Amino acid sequence: MNIRFFNAKILQPDSGHSFRMTEGELLVEGDRISCAGRPEEAESSGHSRQPAWDREVDASGCLLMPGFKNAHTHTAMTFLRSYADDLPLQEWLEKQVFPKEALLTEEDAYWLDILGIMEYLTSGITSNADMYFLPMASARAARDTGFRTVQVGALNNFVSSPGQMEEEYYAITEMGSRLGYMAGIHAEYTTSLQLMEEAAQLAQKLRLPFYMHNAETKREVEECIRRYGKTPTALTESLGAYAYGGGGYHCIWMTEEDMRIFADRGLYAVTCPASNLKLASGIAPVKAFVDRKIGVAVGTDGPASNNCLDMFREIFLTVGLAKVREMDAACIPAQEVLYMAVTGGALAMGLPMCGALVPGNKADLILLDLNQPNMQPENNLVKNIVYSANRQNVKLTMVDGRILYEDGRFDIGFDPKEIYAKANGIIRRM
Repeated sequence: MNIRFFNAKILQPDSGHSFRMTEGELLVEGDRISCAGRPEEAESSGHSRQPAWDREVDASGCLLMPGFKNAHTHTAMTFLRSYADDLPLQEWLEKQVFPKEALLTEEDAYWLDILGIMEYLTSGITSNADMYFLPMASARAARDTGFRTVQVGALNNFVSSPGQMEEEYYAITEMGSRLGYMAGIHAEYTTSLQLMEEAAQLAQKLRLPFYMHNAETKREVEECIRRYGKTPTALTESLGAYAYGGGGYHCIWMTEEDMRIFADRGLYAVTCPASNLKLASGIAPVKAFVDRKIGVAVGTDGPASNNCLDMFREIFLTVGLAKVREMDAACIPAQEVLYMAVTGGALAMGLPMCGALVPGNKADLILLDLNQPNMQPENNLVKNIVYSANRQNVKLTMVDGRILYEDGRFDIGFDPKEIYAKANGIIRRM
């Protein structure tokens, strides 16, 4: 479809990690942005011909911005929302999560993923990096709803194998342009040294970024050092896992050596503040990452550990907790955190064409309603987004040039009531 947005405020990239506001129109032709800015810019770009628009959207009183990138999640864990709570990480995993996950089928995961995708869309999330042990179900759910996803290998001692990961890579990337794949293991503490070595070799063979849960808890790092004499970061670096980039999820208990490796390799630290708070894992050293020029992205983690797939809450916690950790209210500006959640996430997920509203990029965008009390007055719209906005401001979510959510209604090919019934039926069966 060809869609024209007019009378809009548009959030566009500026120098560094900052943004600027322009006013005018944004033109979407097929799955790409063909123009973003003032009407005269559209004419100079060859759009004075006024193509036949399938739809024209008056965006008066609204802001167009790139969609959020959820750089770490486990979408199908929607079935454990508010089921396994108020426990430390290891006990939460071993006594609540793993036993229930053993009962999941591929079909279950498919419906649970669609439920999660619906929640992403209401929060202005246009793509995710999904690590779960049923990646084909997650990929099918994204394909069938129109969502954009990057599956991340979840290899460990209990599920998957290097050979299966390779098969998944080819199968998923052939399912469509909106689906991608990155190599990965669940974590050092759930994966044997031999499997870690084979996963690193696979990442090199396929030239893929490599990710894992990394330094999420103090215990994780201490036990890894006792086993191997190295931190999880140093261990996987020694295996050659990061030959083609990647990074880690959580990255709370990072040493100076870990940070040097991340900086030297150009790796991304994906922070998940709500989950880390709820599981009492700690607060990521976000300012240290920024100071060392380490790329940072933001994730929600899964709906069992969070329990809310809301990027507005994540960006507020990212900046708020950084300030508390450093005891410095000026240590991280709002625009830096917004960059992490939008452009930083796109780069961490290997989606550079999805991180900014500029001609030629993918039309993955959201329309925020500014005509609500929490967004007024408009002293600084970037700060309003980070400190004031919430999902009620999301008026429209577009992925790959297609509007999947608008004014509380979904256009994903499924009846929401059917999805809710499926999800409740799955947990009742268990």
